Amino acid sequence: VQQRRWKVDTQSRLDSVLLLSSVNLPGGELRRRSAEDELAMRGYLQEGDLISAEVQAVYSDGALSLHTRSLKYGKLGQGVLVQVPPSLIKRRKTHFYNLPCGASIILGNNGFIWLYPTPEQTEEEAGGFITNLEPVPLADREVISRLRNCILALSSQKMLLYDTSILYCYEASLPHQIKNLLKLEVMEDIVMETRQRLVAQEG
Repeated sequence: VQQRRWKVDTQSRLDSVLLLSSVNLPGGELRRRSAEDELAMRGYLQEGDLISAEVQAVYSDGALSLHTRSLKYGKLGQGVLVQVPPSLIKRRKTHFYNLPCGASIILGNNGFIWLYPTPEQTEEEAGGFITNLEPVPLADREVISRLRNCILALSSQKMLLYDTSILYCYEASLPHQIKNLLKLEVMEDIVMETRQRLVAQEG
């Protein structure tokens, strides 16, 4: 937390910058940022918080300028962070997906993947700063754990990661226990089945 800005680790060479003027104020107010907002910055975001943001610009030294103006960006609540090589993230128009298995996923272009329970309704009035800390049901935790292990399996076999490949891998993994998905022979089996389904789909 610095003067009118936050420094953000985005797994790039330099820390990225999120300006106070580039975030939604709580309540979605549209006004100039005041000294009171600057004093309250640590109440919005502090060290250790996870956020989703969009790259707004690239500075001349290579540092990234971020923004969270859209309500789909902001502070992340309960979920699991998975790190993979950025080259495995397939570039798409959208990187936010609600999967039919009951979990949602954010595929960051920097190789950070966020898995979380699909929210029942969006907290639009919160401005992206209020996080839901209700206990996550066991069934949701099992779905997220299975998805995490599927992503690690796909990553280990150098498969491109996007909504379809992850969903096919999830479906291929269902006959196996979650804890067995990280065994080499199981990973190879489910990734092979995923690859065959993708080839058949592309036809």
